[in-house]
Amino acid sequence: MIARAFDSVRLIACRKATAAVEFAIIFPIFLLLLFGLISFGAYLAVVHGIQQLAAEATRAAIAGLSDSERVTLATGNIAANAPSYPLIEMDRLTLTQASTDPTTHNFSVTLSYDASDMFVFSLPRFVPMPPATIVRSASIQRGGY
Repeated sequence: MIARAFDSVRLIACRKATAAVEFAIIFPIFLLLLFGLISFGAYLAVVHGIQQLAAEATRAAIAGLSDSERVTLATGNIAANAPSYPLIEMDRLTLTQASTDPTTHNFSVTLSYDASDMFVFSLPRFVPMPPATIVRSASIQRGGY
């Protein structure tokens, strides 16, 4: 009987499995943070890519002589450069506005992207979610006035 009590005290005092128990508690939290960082990082990469496409299209379009030619140049630039951004699907990208403001003479390009099928939107909703539609624009002054 005394030997049995001594074995149970020794078993309680044993610390061999504490690392495994701590790992089992921390690992799911670590995975949640890791996948959250990766998915939000992918979302931010898409946002940055859309902004870069809008800026590149605006710079390319300024060479046009009329608004219709500028729109054609912007559309062609977007179609040519969008494949260099691997997370952006071309069929979800829309050129929503490309025009010159008559008061400021700035030519603006606005792009809209439907990101609703990205992995970040399938995560649990216990954190604030970014908007599913990404809208980014860029403008450049037309002429030297």
